[in-house]
Amino acid sequence: MKTSAKHVVRLLFVAALASTAAVGCSKKTVKEPPPAQTGPVGGASTTPIAETPRPGAYTPADLETDSCLRQRVVYFDLDQDALKPEFQSIIACHAKYLRDRPSARLRLEGNADERGSREYNLGLGERRANAVSSALQANGASPTQLTVISYGEERPVCTESNEACWSQNRRVELVYTAK
Repeated sequence: MKTSAKHVVRLLFVAALASTAAVGCSKKTVKEPPPAQTGPVGGASTTPIAETPRPGAYTPADLETDSCLRQRVVYFDLDQDALKPEFQSIIACHAKYLRDRPSARLRLEGNADERGSREYNLGLGERRANAVSSALQANGASPTQLTVISYGEERPVCTESNEACWSQNRRVELVYTAK
């Protein structure tokens, strides 16, 4: 390329940058919303009107009244982290609640029975909680709403050493931290 051709290319490049900067820095006009009404109009009530939830949408009250949402424990088989089919409907209910309530937060607490080493049980509890998290996300829950924690064998609900007791400790608890 000749010197003059290089000079022309440089000038075009600088001109393109300058025009891009000018467009990016232009003032934008923002329409302001109309002023809010401060007093009652025509005898209207001054009490605020609550937002009406969508028909069929869950509300925080449903966490205590809906039979599906009240079920907040998912159980697992020995040394397994796969979700049992009988818990799919519970997962679907909680996922719908999370979809309906974007501000809701759910902590998934993975647990194991006393058999196995501490490290193994912590890992197993985490894999179980992650399995529940994955199932909730597959049903539409947002990953930002979910927190996974493992307690391993540290938080048993039953302390006897028999299969009936151990099966109660192989679980993930669903704990709402924000409703």
